[in-house]
Amino acid sequence: MKWFNYSTLVFVLLVFSCKSSKNTASDAQIKALANLVENKTFFIESNWAYPQTTNAMQQVLNSGILQPGSNANSINLVGNSNFLKVSGDSIYSYLPYFGERQMQVAYGGGDSAIEFNGIMENYKIVKRKDQGYNITFNAKSNAESFNVFITLWPSLKSNMSLNSASRFPIRYSGDVIETAE
Repeated sequence: MKWFNYSTLVFVLLVFSCKSSKNTASDAQIKALANLVENKTFFIESNWAYPQTTNAMQQVLNSGILQPGSNANSINLVGNSNFLKVSGDSIYSYLPYFGERQMQVAYGGGDSAIEFNGIMENYKIVKRKDQGYNITFNAKSNAESFNVFITLWPSLKSNMSLNSASRFPIRYSGDVIETAE
């Protein structure tokens, strides 16, 4: 009987000690993020790309052409040049694209990455309950338009989704960096 009581006590303690902790941001982190968003001066460097996986793409990407740790569902971008920079009303980016395209491929295939260099349209900011921000806008690359959805958290982590009529959607996750402008 003693053994049963001890094992029950240990089980209860384990259950309560494994409770997930809620990550709360400090006031300094919340203010820093608010400043970046209000001033529209931030830089996002992505660590991972999450393309929409189709059967054809999965066969190609799982053939061994990706670096270790990557697969058709998640591609490690560490060491690959990529960024999205917001500076006032301007947007600049170079985001490698992994996925299927429909139509509008330039001769020679020179526009495979998502590259913005211009003015954002319909820029909207919504503050989240968790002190983060949802940012949406439209941007144009050389030959196509994108709907961009960005979520920023006080921990300076980001999540971006990009949709276009010419490409399958892709999502990126990474870090937010303050720009010196």
